Amino acid sequence: MPVGYSHLPELRSVPGMRLAAVAAGIRYPGRNDLVLVELAEGSRVAAVFTRNAFCAAPVIVARRHLQQSAPRYLLINSGNANAGTGEQGLADARQSCQAVAQLAACEPDQVLPFSTGVIGQRLPVERLQAALPAALTGLDTAAWAAAAEAIKTTDTVAKGVSRQLQIDGRTVTLTGIAKGAGMIRPDMATMLAYIGTDARVAADSLRECLQAAVERSFNRITIDGDTSTNDACVLVATGASGSTELNASHPDYAAFSEVVAQICERLAELIVRDAEGATKFVTVEVSGGGSGEECLQVAYTVAQSPLVKTALFASDPNWGRILAAVGRAGLADLAVDQVDIYLDDVCIVRHGGVAAQYCEADGQRVMDQEEIRIGIRLGRGGASERVWTSDLSHEYVRINAEYRS
Repeated sequence: MPVGYSHLPELRSVPGMRLAAVAAGIRYPGRNDLVLVELAEGSRVAAVFTRNAFCAAPVIVARRHLQQSAPRYLLINSGNANAGTGEQGLADARQSCQAVAQLAACEPDQVLPFSTGVIGQRLPVERLQAALPAALTGLDTAAWAAAAEAIKTTDTVAKGVSRQLQIDGRTVTLTGIAKGAGMIRPDMATMLAYIGTDARVAADSLRECLQAAVERSFNRITIDGDTSTNDACVLVATGASGSTELNASHPDYAAFSEVVAQICERLAELIVRDAEGATKFVTVEVSGGGSGEECLQVAYTVAQSPLVKTALFASDPNWGRILAAVGRAGLADLAVDQVDIYLDDVCIVRHGGVAAQYCEADGQRVMDQEEIRIGIRLGRGGASERVWTSDLSHEYVRINAEYRS
């Protein structure tokens, strides 16, 4: 079970969006694995995608379609990534879009495809096509929870969050869902995340809002240091609330952007809490850096260290592993006598050596917790950054060893 999270909360409907989740038998027999999302005409869509050079066929097609047309449908399948599949994979992704377009009376480039699952296997397009009529007839404004369940792969729980705020005196809703539990260090977003709102937002402002939210959320998490071939994060603004158009000069734009960022942060946090085999939720905070970049350099080195992560799993206050990770992070001219390291409020290292007041019982008390903060003070400047991560357990190895079986 996830660390500190047990079930999906109530998810609010977003006017202008209808969803359906159906079983296509793509990989998981007997469970929904195909999601269709209908967007009201005039909706604006922003998205960010993986930076992995081997990006999946649906990423290539979705990126192109987003540049060519105003999307009306999102098509999402789990169980098959359609990645590493070459020209055939591109043809399969396009065929899937054409199948939706034919049934929904729209253009193929108004459909954005997304896939998640096993890499290197051809997408069974005929099964997907066979399930589409049921998806179209089943479209429902209240199907967010069903969609969150259907996009899961190794996730143990569905992930979602809803928020509301006032714009021009009108109540505006934002709802987001995400999937991801492994192959997580996004370098843009998460494996898959979808956020919808009935606010009306200018296209440029929507893109800027999403980019800023992703940078402080999905781009600040790591489970195993692996960036997926299929990562995508999508923000849809339907405009159905009837509010005036938001842009950077609108008095409510900052509040709207903050709520989008909060939703992204919550979804990113839930991904780490549900990390494959995780027993710990760990915050790595690095302060006193000369720049944000070097703070992240240290934070990720610690967060992705197998030795640190296995010590966390064992609840072993082996603080030397953290110290060594900071030292090998590659900072130029690091003055080790300026470095302090904390486990929660327990100072374990001061001025580069074991803190005089430190005793192992205090470290053990913190390491026995499910939620742990590792604080690192570099003494080089005023920058700070935060990364969320998890421990590395026997169960993580088992899940990934057996993933294709």
